[in-house]
Amino acid sequence: MNENNQKAASARDRIAAAVFFLILIPLLPFFLLGYMIWVIRFAVGPKSSVSATAQAPLFARWVQHHLGARPDDAASRLWRVAPGAPPLAWRLVAGPLLLAHRVTGYVLQTFRYPFVGEITIQNQGAARQTFYDRVVQQYLPEMAQFVILGAGFDTRALNLPKDARVRSFEIDTPATVAVKREMLAKAGIDPTGVVFTAADFEKEDWLAKLIDAGFDPSQPTLFIWEGVTPYLNRSAVEDTLRKIANTAKGSVVAFDYFTTEVLESEALMMRSIRASLNAGGEPLKFGVDSTPPSRERLVELLRACGLTLIEQQTLGQETDGKRAWGGFAVAAVK
Repeated sequence: MNENNQKAASARDRIAAAVFFLILIPLLPFFLLGYMIWVIRFAVGPKSSVSATAQAPLFARWVQHHLGARPDDAASRLWRVAPGAPPLAWRLVAGPLLLAHRVTGYVLQTFRYPFVGEITIQNQGAARQTFYDRVVQQYLPEMAQFVILGAGFDTRALNLPKDARVRSFEIDTPATVAVKREMLAKAGIDPTGVVFTAADFEKEDWLAKLIDAGFDPSQPTLFIWEGVTPYLNRSAVEDTLRKIANTAKGSVVAFDYFTTEVLESEALMMRSIRASLNAGGEPLKFGVDSTPPSRERLVELLRACGLTLIEQQTLGQETDGKRAWGGFAVAAVK
């Protein structure tokens, strides 16, 4: 695209964004009402045994599906039966966004797919989605097995062809696995081809349980570990990485992480994030050392656990005076 075309596209995007927000303004009361219903339901309603951080990515996939940005029928159907998500609330929240998009074609950066640009705390969910989808597309064809660690309501294994030669496994806490099975049944989704395994990463030997379920550690495997490491203690993170390092040569693990900057920063945004997670019973526990360059600190962690870093993207800008918030990484068993 030449410079003139780039300028024209940028101008169109700015106009679309302006109209998008003009449409949203009169619909804001509906959005706020939905948000309030959702918060009240979360605060005083019956507690779900599934973490709120497992539900957020599913809602984002539902929105992306209905924007036409990332088709995922399984995610759309699962969200409609998700526990702790009042239909009236999430329709009031999402409805104005979808209407404004249909009129203008504009998509908020939070839901853009594929994501392009600098990764920030605010848009890291969309960037993370693009990162893991690309990893699966790039590495899975060379693997015999696919393991989703801390799977939550991930739908990637469910969306693989039923005749795919790769063996798929999902592992999460017993409560999450039980709820997901119930949701799949309610949504009418056939999970054939996916082996569900229950384990607590901080208390149990998840690899032994995976092997009992049919996993073969001698076969090359793609592990994806999305949105999990910040909520585990350091020993569980390191133990998990070491277990992966003891699987077949050529196996790959993709994961995301925060640095200690997120756990320690006194910035208002960081304090608010930590307070919200603490209130929800999901405190942040682990962060990679944020001392610049954070890539070297990540390399040191992986090397100590027997893995080799092969790619990394930084969350937030890192300079001499500014530390990274975290990042996305891919490591391999050499």
